[in-house]
Amino acid sequence: MNTLKFIIIFLGIFFVTFVNSIEIYKTPTCGCCNKYADFLESKKFKINRVDLIKLKKVKKKYKIPYEMQSCHTTVFKNYFVEGHVPLKAINKLLDEMPDIDGISLPAMPIGTPGMPGKKKSPFIIYQIKDGEYKEFITI
Repeated sequence: MNTLKFIIIFLGIFFVTFVNSIEIYKTPTCGCCNKYADFLESKKFKINRVDLIKLKKVKKKYKIPYEMQSCHTTVFKNYFVEGHVPLKAINKLLDEMPDIDGISLPAMPIGTPGMPGKKKSPFIIYQIKDGEYKEFITI
């Protein structure tokens, strides 16, 4: 029984660390990217901020279509999260773990986490697989 309890605790710690440890690729001067990272940290994610002068190689590596790109790319587990994606969409991604490469909220919509102002319209978050995209969730 003690061995089983140890294994359960170990797996729980591993899962929380693995899922909650993420990297945000951003440029050093982007204030909204830092605010997004702060937002995720406030939700108990462990953030590693990676400052790069250009993000083109990151976008290419993860096959993020130009029209789906934003100012920063967050990577965790086997997924990327492009842009100022709300927590509800990230939780859906983690809960369902679909066979996709990642999700994106293109551009920098006002009212999203890290962006100032009030939300003016629904946020459409897209799922991306092999460079192709379609709607994932509307918030």
